[in-house]
Amino acid sequence: MAEIKVDPVPETQISTQKPNKTQRVASLDIFRGLTVAVMILVDDGGGEWPVIGHAPWHGCNLADFVMPFFLFIVGVAIPLALKRIPSRVKAVKKVVFRTLKLLFWGLLLQGGFSHAPDELTYGVDMKMIRFCGILQRIAFAYLVVALAEIFLKDAQSNDTSAGHFSVFRLYCWHWLLGACILVMYLALLYGTYVPDWQFTVRDKDSADYGRVFTVACNVRGKLDPPCNAVGYIDRKVLGTDHMYHKPAWRRYKACTENSPYEGPFKNDAPSWCHAPFEPEGILSSTSAILSTIVGVHFGHVLVHLKGHSERLKQWIGMGFAFLVLGFVLHFTAIPLNKQLYTFSYVCVTSGAAALVFSAIYILVDIWRFGYMFLPLKWIGMNAMLVYVMAAEGIFAGFVNGWYYEDPHTTLVYWIKKHIFIGVWHSRRVGILLYVIFAEILFWAGIAGILHRFGIYWKL
Repeated sequence: MAEIKVDPVPETQISTQKPNKTQRVASLDIFRGLTVAVMILVDDGGGEWPVIGHAPWHGCNLADFVMPFFLFIVGVAIPLALKRIPSRVKAVKKVVFRTLKLLFWGLLLQGGFSHAPDELTYGVDMKMIRFCGILQRIAFAYLVVALAEIFLKDAQSNDTSAGHFSVFRLYCWHWLLGACILVMYLALLYGTYVPDWQFTVRDKDSADYGRVFTVACNVRGKLDPPCNAVGYIDRKVLGTDHMYHKPAWRRYKACTENSPYEGPFKNDAPSWCHAPFEPEGILSSTSAILSTIVGVHFGHVLVHLKGHSERLKQWIGMGFAFLVLGFVLHFTAIPLNKQLYTFSYVCVTSGAAALVFSAIYILVDIWRFGYMFLPLKWIGMNAMLVYVMAAEGIFAGFVNGWYYEDPHTTLVYWIKKHIFIGVWHSRRVGILLYVIFAEILFWAGIAGILHRFGIYWKL
């Protein structure tokens, strides 16, 4: 279970001893806070503003940057955390224990147990529990990359000073690991034969609940929604009952007239529009490790290169290189696709993460404009609390549990209707402002108060 720790000064690094206090990397906290804030924005505002929500299939909208940004941030933090644990055994215990905590919270929050914030029920039928999710994917990537960092430490130099290119040489192992993962992913993605398959509609809100559909495939190497290897492997290993039943492809133009908005399916919609699909599945999570590996390199640069200019030259150069490579792949061979976590998507989102992190680093750690980003910094220092309470809607679910006569006469609904939607006479604008002020800035204030008292919820 996650721990509530009270420290006089919070630390980025993990330590089993009592070393001298080290200053946090402020830009990393702000980047983490920005990512959590964007996650809340796209989750709660994406329904009214699909341009910021997940792309229905190919493409990359604002929401599609959230997961790789989280993985990048985890990667940056790994070298900072593990460098202060001299014992390999203690380091492994830390990594394994943290992974288990991430898995626990992932299953609890996204496995189906909590129905917050709108449904005033809880509990999950174990026949229908969702095994995968955001925290599970982060746990998997963190475990693989952190263990690699630990067990290959002896092959690395202990010298904390290094040149521009020697960082690549010192840590060539993690690029080799990334290359092996990429080859395996591409081989499975393009080499797996996908046969015809069937599924039963489990969405109780659907008029087709309980109906059995057949999807015709008999192909290999396709990246379309119904017949890709990513979905096939998840169906075989997880089973359709344990996958996400409301995937983004429900807004695909082949499924609904209202695309990219949600809406009733077309009368002639393909059968696969009703099917489940796991956006944080097995094969796509394997590819997602690459985002963490890129972040680890940035963490190594932070540890070994001491000058701001040396760090930024490497970060910005890599950022633009990834962006160019990603867009070239997208327009020639491999489309951007978050659901499949394609290599072009890895490159574009890693390049974007590199440039955003570099920009924050310049503003905060070099130009000392950190005070402008205090709300994001507070969120980043208490990211787990804000994620659980706001992004997962646990606090809103608790508030909705207190209603007058009807479950829709709650404080949350009243604030949305009368303070935001009613004042602006627009549901779209009202919802957007509600998310910004009543969720993101509200929880930034709560996190700021907790920071004032040195209270942090850490995993």
